[in-house]
Amino acid sequence: MSAGPPAEVIIGLDVGTTGVKAAAFGVSSSWRRVTIREYPLLEPALGQAVQNPADIIDAASAALRECVEGLAGAEILGISLSAAMHGLIGFDSTGRPLTPLITWADARAQDEAQSLRRTHPELHALTGVPVHPMTPLSKLAWFARHDPATLAGARWWGGLKELLLVWLTGQVVTELSSASGTGLLQLATRTWSPAAIELAGIRREQLPEILPTTSQLPLSPEAARTTGVRAGTPVLVGAADGPLGNLGTGALVPGVASLSLGTSGAVRMVVGEPSIDAHRTLFCYALTDDTWVTGGAFSNGASVTRWVTHALAPDLTTADGTPSDAILLRLAAEVPPGCDGLVMLPYLLSERAPLWDPALLGAYLGLRREHTRAHMARAAVEGVCAHMRQIVDRLDRVSPVSSVRATGGAFRSELWRQVMAAMLARPLQIVAEQGGTALGAAALGLYALGRAGTLRAAVTLISDPRAAPVVEFDPQLVEVYDDVRARIPRDIAELARVAELFAGAASPETGDDERSESQHRPRDGTQ
Repeated sequence: MSAGPPAEVIIGLDVGTTGVKAAAFGVSSSWRRVTIREYPLLEPALGQAVQNPADIIDAASAALRECVEGLAGAEILGISLSAAMHGLIGFDSTGRPLTPLITWADARAQDEAQSLRRTHPELHALTGVPVHPMTPLSKLAWFARHDPATLAGARWWGGLKELLLVWLTGQVVTELSSASGTGLLQLATRTWSPAAIELAGIRREQLPEILPTTSQLPLSPEAARTTGVRAGTPVLVGAADGPLGNLGTGALVPGVASLSLGTSGAVRMVVGEPSIDAHRTLFCYALTDDTWVTGGAFSNGASVTRWVTHALAPDLTTADGTPSDAILLRLAAEVPPGCDGLVMLPYLLSERAPLWDPALLGAYLGLRREHTRAHMARAAVEGVCAHMRQIVDRLDRVSPVSSVRATGGAFRSELWRQVMAAMLARPLQIVAEQGGTALGAAALGLYALGRAGTLRAAVTLISDPRAAPVVEFDPQLVEVYDDVRARIPRDIAELARVAELFAGAASPETGDDERSESQHRPRDGTQ
């Protein structure tokens, strides 16, 4: 990597769930500069997960400004955007937020999603998005039921990408990729679905214009003053973070999956045309008009081991007193694979693919006295990886998955690498952490600017030419983890006996006839 920036750079601005990454990539170079800022995920009530739009913009502005300060002498070709999916914000007529950002992790719309899923099973095939509390469709239905004044009073409804575009350009618009994750877009026409809009309880004019993901808008003078970027610089509207993950990792053909693992995660594979799998367990989102990705996102990623650290090992701290995941993971690595019979179902947050059941509960199965917190930490890693295997198995039905390209901070841990490769039973190529969505955004920006004729060529222009490391799976570990996955339904079946006991169904003092009668008695105390 050279000491200073090359003559031309492209910036990928990747705004995620809890942080923003501004990454400048040298064109035809492996040079890059990355700055990061974080912001909190707020939980004002049980089941709610929101963020203050001003906190996001402040963090994004600071990250972009710091990144630009290190680019003296370089021409910034453009700023290309990546944003987390499924958020919802109400805007006034000037583009000012009227609500917090209601994130994908917010589960307040659970009842509305359940009702829509039951009464309108066609929505998944229509929109490409499984019906779930995460979707803007379900969230809007919640507003229609609980806060109709806000629903009707907002001039625009959008999400995180729309917030960024208003900040940088002053325009309330969206793009195809982010729109495809709302549950409001009709796949066949690439336009807002009248049927979904009606179910959401909004008016068509409350949704912004949908632009191609290769569109560009000029940076506003106001944003130029706060970021240090020249006014008029192209702002490439970009795409959503999920599809951009495939571009950034180079997983651009069927059979090569892109896996991202951070707070949450996803496994995705490129397809040429929008389509829904036969079992309707996968999503389908756009990267460009003729490049789509199918796959599954999950809510409980490396955040599960973070929970284990805070709940069970708060004494394992870094020098500044912060509980350390890394220390606990080192202890977990000393536990035998399979955790001496302990299994974790890692559903701490409302879960998504492949079951799309927000009511799923987390659990430890097979717990015995000899199990330690190190066992529980390793079981958490194995549980998350086992869940990801379920998504890969479903992608196999679309096109056999031969290899996986992975990105995310979790893979700094050797334990996560080895367990994931063995659980998937496929070679795992670890793409540099500063790749992934930020690199994908920058590559899409170069493609949009006409600096590359194909998406793959655009990635090559800014990629590190050194091969990403490959983690080969251990066949003996594969056998162990095949048994772990088979053990889960057996353990759950054993717990059914406990359920019967607590339900009173196995009481030795109650005969079958008497037991049957008691199960049908009213619960209000009447006889």
